[in-house]
Amino acid sequence: MFNKLSLKIGLLFFIFILIIEAFLFSTLYFTLVNERVDEVMENLLARGETHSDVLEDSFEEMTLEHVGMMESASDFIVVITDETGEILVNSDALEPEMLEVLGHTDFAAVPIDGEIIEENWQDQRYIATDSPITIDGVHEGHVFMFAPTDNIERIIDHLKSQFLLVGIITVLLTIGTILLLSRLITLPLIRMKEATEQLSQGNNHVDLTNERNDELGELANAITKLSADLDRLKNARNEFLSSISHELRTPLTYIKGYADILARPDTTEQEREEYMNIIREEAAHLTMLVGNLFDLAKLDRNQFTIEQRDVSIAELLGSVAVLVKPAFDEEQIELSMDCSEDMQASIDPERIQQVLLNILDNARKHSMAGDRVVVECCREIDGIAIRISDEGQGIPEEELPFVFDRLYRVEKSRSRERGGSGLGLAIAKEIVESHGGRIRIDSKFGKGTAVTVRLKRGGDHS
Repeated sequence: MFNKLSLKIGLLFFIFILIIEAFLFSTLYFTLVNERVDEVMENLLARGETHSDVLEDSFEEMTLEHVGMMESASDFIVVITDETGEILVNSDALEPEMLEVLGHTDFAAVPIDGEIIEENWQDQRYIATDSPITIDGVHEGHVFMFAPTDNIERIIDHLKSQFLLVGIITVLLTIGTILLLSRLITLPLIRMKEATEQLSQGNNHVDLTNERNDELGELANAITKLSADLDRLKNARNEFLSSISHELRTPLTYIKGYADILARPDTTEQEREEYMNIIREEAAHLTMLVGNLFDLAKLDRNQFTIEQRDVSIAELLGSVAVLVKPAFDEEQIELSMDCSEDMQASIDPERIQQVLLNILDNARKHSMAGDRVVVECCREIDGIAIRISDEGQGIPEEELPFVFDRLYRVEKSRSRERGGSGLGLAIAKEIVESHGGRIRIDSKFGKGTAVTVRLKRGGDHS
């Protein structure tokens, strides 16, 4: 139970809010208590000052008795003395505490204004004030006002009960609010936890899309995107395995089938030679496919070594032309090269040669007798561009975004003559990008295709 995030967040919030509320409540309580006590004392002093003013106008026995009679009907006690401290009138019987206050009064020191002479309401039974009676500048006496501290304690007790009630209500509301808020805060996290559990169990169809613009909303959308990516990767993996199994099965089937035919005693020497050639071709096809798969595996593990150096592009294209010219001539496809002799690029020549051979092989396979394939080089602001264009059958526009996907082939029939393994362009793209370059395909169906490879320029920056 205590491992639940909502409970932990709720307890944390509750502790901090309780501390804040306790601080605020205590500050407010003591402020109000002090204000009420000060108010009682100021009222008591003001009452004594009023009597003092009246007596200054008429310091007679009848006025003294009237003041005493008036206070005898109130909760206050008035004691009027002469200038020496002799008691003239007292409205109630004098308690020892009152006499003690009077005994500590210095009657020789005449205060200018009234003052509070006993304010310790926590420990004493009475608080007291002293208001001097001055007539024509002559000190004539004192008006002492006493108020029982019970009144103050009743006020304080009433404040305590009110604060206690408000505090209990506040704590209950705080607990309810925190439970609600912590639940609202953790609910998306709980949904995300359940979603990740589904992902771990293989269910990649998770949708946590929401309209929130905070961090939780971003996290939920990220998990939803991760779910979609995992689902896409799963489908891609299944398609990849299916395609690979097909690609491997086809040459193996040919090899096994023709090997069985060769084992027959009635096979003629001519048939034997023909079948041996087919087996060699399929073995070569299988070797190339496995080699491409190893290259892809190295690229995925960042183990594909690239040793860049300044290389003459014209020389590189010349070596590539020597390798592909026989195949182009055999199919009566014209191949032309146009590249400046002084153009250099910072590349791994063997890897870029592999890229160019892949592209030219695709151009040859999708061109017809009499077509032309052109290789052009040109300088650009930040490097060089090698453009290989053909006049072949082209690629449908809707297929272009997928041509660099692994095992994707525009030739859906998987023709043994026209269709490759579907790995060449994927490897070419990885090699070019590992050089810090870019590769792009432009094509119009029925008119031809152009592949542009952009690379960083070498030592020649003129």
